[in-house]
Amino acid sequence: MTEFDPSRRKLLKATAVATSGAVIAGRLVPEAEAAPAPVAPPQSSTPANVNVLLRVNGSEHQLMIDPRTTLLDALRERLHLTGSKKGCDQGQCGACTVIVDGRRITSCLTLAVMQEGHDITTIEGLGTPANLHPMQAAFIKHDGYQCGFCTPGQICSAVAMLDEVKAGIPSHATEDLTAAPRMTTIEFRERMSGNICRCGAYSNIQEAIAEVAGVKA
Repeated sequence: MTEFDPSRRKLLKATAVATSGAVIAGRLVPEAEAAPAPVAPPQSSTPANVNVLLRVNGSEHQLMIDPRTTLLDALRERLHLTGSKKGCDQGQCGACTVIVDGRRITSCLTLAVMQEGHDITTIEGLGTPANLHPMQAAFIKHDGYQCGFCTPGQICSAVAMLDEVKAGIPSHATEDLTAAPRMTTIEFRERMSGNICRCGAYSNIQEAIAEVAGVKA
């Protein structure tokens, strides 16, 4: 066997010393320096509540609400006006229809903060048991409801819809958009198509609207 090369012996000894030194140095590092940096707590993504003044059925209401609150939820949960119903919550069924500045809207698709300074009318503001709105009386007379869930939205929509026709606001049922819409049952059906009655009381609803409008159903 050949004699061990002194240069290799020196190399191995130097490597061992260096490795041992690194290990010892690592153990001597203070814990404060070795500890990971503290992680900042996550910021809350919930927006702060805002102050909003809603004018509903002729009365003003000051509310502190989450800015993401829909008008429907503000009416039902904060003002306890539960006539407006939460149906699809997507603006497709019309059960939550209310009247804002004379125009009908689906209250589930608008934020309450967006309606500050506007006049909001719900089914509770149209009439009382002792003094019904003509549309409410007509719905009762013609049995324009069965389960009644969609009825508040149907009535609010019908009231505003007739005002739209009287004001000459065109709809998809009007072929000539420059011509004034006519008081016809076809016009009414088209304009009320966004209000769904799952009980199928459409013919009775149509008769009630026609009576208030003064046309033949």
